[in-house]
Amino acid sequence: MARSRTIRVKIVGLLLVPLVSMVTLWVIIVAVTAGESLELRSYKERWTNLRQPASKLISELQRERLSSASLVVDRATADEQAEAYTQRARTDTARERFRQLSELSRGSSTPAVRTEIDTVLTQLAHLEGIRGEIDAGLSPILPTIEAYNAISDALFGLQRSVALIDDIPIYEQSRLVINLGYAKELLTREQAIAVGDPGEEERKLFTQLVGNRRFLIDQALAELDAPLREIQVGIITSPAYQRLRIMEEQIIAGHAPADWPTASDALATTIQEAQNSASILLSERAEPVADAVLVRALVLAGTGLVVVVVSIVISLRMGNRLSRELGTLRQAALEVAESRLPQVVRKLRQGEEVEVPALTVPGRTAEIQDVGKAFATVQQTAVEAAVGEAKLRAGVGQVFRNLARRSQTLLHRQRIQLDGMQRTATDPQALDDLFRLDHLTTRMRRHAEGLIILSGAVPGRGWRKPVPLHDVVRGASAEVEDYTRVSVSPMPDHSLAGPVVGDVIHLIAELIENATVFSPPHTAVTVRGELAAHGFAIEVEDRGLGLSEEELADLNERLANPPEFDLADSDRLGLFVVARLAARHDIRVTLRGSPYGGTTAIVLIPGELVSERTSSEEESDAPQEPDPEPARRMRVVTSD
Repeated sequence: MARSRTIRVKIVGLLLVPLVSMVTLWVIIVAVTAGESLELRSYKERWTNLRQPASKLISELQRERLSSASLVVDRATADEQAEAYTQRARTDTARERFRQLSELSRGSSTPAVRTEIDTVLTQLAHLEGIRGEIDAGLSPILPTIEAYNAISDALFGLQRSVALIDDIPIYEQSRLVINLGYAKELLTREQAIAVGDPGEEERKLFTQLVGNRRFLIDQALAELDAPLREIQVGIITSPAYQRLRIMEEQIIAGHAPADWPTASDALATTIQEAQNSASILLSERAEPVADAVLVRALVLAGTGLVVVVVSIVISLRMGNRLSRELGTLRQAALEVAESRLPQVVRKLRQGEEVEVPALTVPGRTAEIQDVGKAFATVQQTAVEAAVGEAKLRAGVGQVFRNLARRSQTLLHRQRIQLDGMQRTATDPQALDDLFRLDHLTTRMRRHAEGLIILSGAVPGRGWRKPVPLHDVVRGASAEVEDYTRVSVSPMPDHSLAGPVVGDVIHLIAELIENATVFSPPHTAVTVRGELAAHGFAIEVEDRGLGLSEEELADLNERLANPPEFDLADSDRLGLFVVARLAARHDIRVTLRGSPYGGTTAIVLIPGELVSERTSSEEESDAPQEPDPEPARRMRVVTSD
């Protein structure tokens, strides 16, 4: 069963749903806005750790590709070969620098950027193989250039991923600047192809590169903003660039100019410087935009926080007010259930008059006021029901007492007649039948006393002087139907106070009869007694099927705390009578499992009710009125 929760907890839980939603929305807005600001601020960091090293590595790869092309066409001089190996060293330095910075940036990068970094590192791993094939003379010009191109393409892919930023204007300008950088990459590829005397296939590829480069430049100039366009326009309109275009047309026509390497290299250097200036400008633009976004985030966060706090205060005030009203209603209901009605029932059972004050539940909520009125009505109805139940119980108890008293009178007269007949009878069979009728009358008397006990009255059977406990137990065993199965063991020489003898005989008789009924007919029921630290203990042990732990716990609870008699629970009359008698004299009755598989009932009689037998009691064991009958009952047992 789920653990119960208080009204306050449930109201707070109900209010927490919208409040948590509001706080979550506020946190998301603040996080997104602050994330945009941090993303813009990290743009410069990414440019420093990834984009700038990538640009430096691209430049070195472009120079190595040109020197490698010279080595492949066998036109390189010794100085050019030395320069090619020197360039490889510079490329390796730039590669190592890129590898170190990319590892530092990997943790703070997006998954897309990390993927591009892995792609670049994979391509860079092929660089040694490319150089080996070149030195061995196994790689033609075009495959050599394409191998370097694959590495450069991977680096440009990384630059495009790094340029992704939430600010659209800055991203668009960054994309255009990267395209201009790729145009410079296409120019260096033109340089590598034009080394030596390009054939028809090389000129065809050269023509494609020229067309792509011019397209990228024209497209970028049309979309760049004024400061960035001004940097590029100065290059495009220069005489050096116009001279380069003429040289490109000559190479396409099959006549390579002698000064092509020098002119193209100078222009490539100029374009690279313009690229660096444009990248620095874009990085500087991101910082004020990031500051503006951060200010907007702080304003939104402050406004949202004020709204959230006001909402929480209002919600908690309303929740506390409703919780107090519901708590008052709960307290009133508990008072009715746990205090008022039990007091009314207790007074009614004691025959007292009751006056129940009206139930009022303060509150300003209409539903709670209605529930308070309903509880007042329930209280009145419950009191009326309790009064009716008390009258019914009193009536039932009176009926029990009247019937029992009448039965007792008749049984007493019957026992007197039987006693007279027993004294005059001489025929053994007739005497035995009279003893059996007398035994039946005694059992009927016990059942009549049971009705009196159920009604709450005292049976009235008692003795003026103490009676030996052994005789008390034998008298109890003589009051059960199957008395021949009962074995009473010798007991210490102690006596029981006279006023409680009748009730103790009845109590033990009920336990013995229960033991005989719930055990096989061929088994014996053993009754033994001994002196204990807190009184005198009597054990009634059967050898039946026994009871489960749950049943024993339930029965012991009923014996320790006798419930109100329930007319519908007639199967437990004997147990109820035992509990009533035990409670009347502070006798403790406990049930437990027997070593033989059955059940043992332990009756602990308080020490103040038990005393040692005196010499005068031993000399005179004659019972006082009314007759205890232990001696005469033993005659019945002996005759059978």
